[in-house]
Amino acid sequence: MLHGNQRDLFDVDFCLPSECADRLAAGIADIGILPAAELPRLDLEILRGAGIACRGAVRSILLVSKVDPREIKVLAADTSSRTSTQLARVLLARSYGASPRLVACRPDLDVMLESADAAVIIGDPALRVDVANVPYRAIDLGAQWTASTGLPMVFAVWAARKEFVTPEIERAFLASCRFGIEHIEDIVRQEAAPRGFTETLARDYLTHSIRFEFGEAEYRGLDLFLRYVAELVSSEAALESTAC
Repeated sequence: MLHGNQRDLFDVDFCLPSECADRLAAGIADIGILPAAELPRLDLEILRGAGIACRGAVRSILLVSKVDPREIKVLAADTSSRTSTQLARVLLARSYGASPRLVACRPDLDVMLESADAAVIIGDPALRVDVANVPYRAIDLGAQWTASTGLPMVFAVWAARKEFVTPEIERAFLASCRFGIEHIEDIVRQEAAPRGFTETLARDYLTHSIRFEFGEAEYRGLDLFLRYVAELVSSEAALESTAC
């Protein structure tokens, strides 16, 4: 969107995915990268073809726990990623029978684990965790999802109000995605050092951990994730009603 043939088509602004959702909801933005977990809340259409997903280990979304996952009672979460938090809750409930209480926390693993049994840490802070040597159990949530379902995990999609979803705009977003993929080496050289990463790590992450172009499997994974989230919310509401 900044350097390819699409650079003059849109006014581009940058913010966290959770902020993108709020801007779309408020009508401040017309198109945005939307956390998958926000799709049921907002009356938006998906621009098909591109987004953020994984087909196995994603490396940048970790559940780090001081206890056995079945014993997690309090879960610290970085509120900048609503999808990752919901993914952790779904996997804990379905794979381990755990339903921890959530606490919001800044993305500092040591701070998060001071007040919680486990933490969901995402993005650059997660990439800085030495998974092999961290003195706790570290679960890659992308790997756990794919192992459990056999499907990709979709973290975010491009979405827009209905009047902006046209074949021309969808083609522009997919072309921009492909332009970025074709220039991964440029991105690695520009972004790795300022973020404190080696080029090897950045290249491996962008070419193996993350998928930017979607096929039908990604949308099947997205549908299943949203169904599991809805079932979890419904079951929790039923428990609260019974308790009352």
